[in-house]
Amino acid sequence: MLEIIMVLFTVYTLLKIYISVMQIGYVSEEKSKEAILMSQEEYRSAGEYTIKKQRLEIVNIFIDYIVFVWWVTTGFSWLNSIISIDSELISSIVFLFGFFAIGYIIGLPFELYHTFKLDKEYGFTQTTSKLYIVDQLKSMALFIIFGGAIFYLLSWIVVNIENWWLWGFALLFSIALLVNIIYPTIIAPIFNNFTPLEDGELKTSIEKMMQSVGLKSEGVFVLDASKRDSRLNAYFGGLGRTKRVVLFDTLIEKLTNRELLAVLGHELGHFSHGDIWKNIGMMGLLLFSSFYLLGNLPETLFFDMRVEPNAGVEVAMMILLLPLISFIFTPIMSAVSRHNEYEADRFGSKMGGKDNLVSALIKLIKENKSFPKSHPLVIFFYYTHPPVLERLKELGYDEKAVNDMIKPLERDGIFAYLNNEN
Repeated sequence: MLEIIMVLFTVYTLLKIYISVMQIGYVSEEKSKEAILMSQEEYRSAGEYTIKKQRLEIVNIFIDYIVFVWWVTTGFSWLNSIISIDSELISSIVFLFGFFAIGYIIGLPFELYHTFKLDKEYGFTQTTSKLYIVDQLKSMALFIIFGGAIFYLLSWIVVNIENWWLWGFALLFSIALLVNIIYPTIIAPIFNNFTPLEDGELKTSIEKMMQSVGLKSEGVFVLDASKRDSRLNAYFGGLGRTKRVVLFDTLIEKLTNRELLAVLGHELGHFSHGDIWKNIGMMGLLLFSSFYLLGNLPETLFFDMRVEPNAGVEVAMMILLLPLISFIFTPIMSAVSRHNEYEADRFGSKMGGKDNLVSALIKLIKENKSFPKSHPLVIFFYYTHPPVLERLKELGYDEKAVNDMIKPLERDGIFAYLNNEN
């Protein structure tokens, strides 16, 4: 059984590397062609950023594979051997903390390089070393408190209940729902400051839009995202009474009021179409399938790894194999998500104006340095949002029309169309 799993994981790893290699080749060729949606220099820079991220991803994938092989051949038995605790429950909790701690240490250099080298080189990172360390300490504290509680409950289920995978699924799915409810009001404020949007025309317009679709929220808030990152974003967070509209301060700075309303109209489209619940349903299906498949692994697998199949080892093995199961579901979930995005664009264009949504999409591409083209395999597997060119076409704007609209304004050194008055 161990050999079969290693073969499957090897195929999965090679496929991911192949997709990244194809993306690098595709973008390398495209970035030297005539620019679209941005200046030639911005187009080339966005392409280079994409290529560098993919190269880092390939290294990361390869290291993940090496770590996987180490865990199943040596790591599990080694970690289990150094934990001398009689109680299986406590031993399992310590084992899981050790499993995650080793994974964190291995992944930390990649995160540091991405944050302080790659993103800094392209003007994204605003965070300081002090802020980064504080964030890490906060994350660790949350992980120890909430992760420890989850480890305890899950380990208790594995130890005491025969069909533990079913009850384990119920536990984690319930926790996922709970996190969605408490995240906007309890977890997110630990890391960022949320200030109510000032009274004015923008706030009044947003509230009218929400009322028109029957959305009741806790309010409209501005998140101080700029202290960490320069990217633009907005989202509706929470479930039930904790729902709130969150605007990144970077988004407010770069977009006009009409563009902001078009973006929020898009997000309201997701709410109106029930996409949040659709996503929760797909997540539940993935989680259930994963628990069913990985919660019924044969004991011979653990004997092949020279380790007793205790609660900690079983849960850790499931976590280790979860990316493999997720990868199988990814194209389906991505396709559904892309369909939902098209529908939300149509909704947003009606609520906020098609021209405003188009100009907002162009600004988001430019400011976030998102290369507007990708290899079909990357789109098929990973794109939860359609390529921006496809979104523009669905809104009635082809590539030539957008370029003809932008280039004269670029040549004059201004974006009169993109920066029209509020």
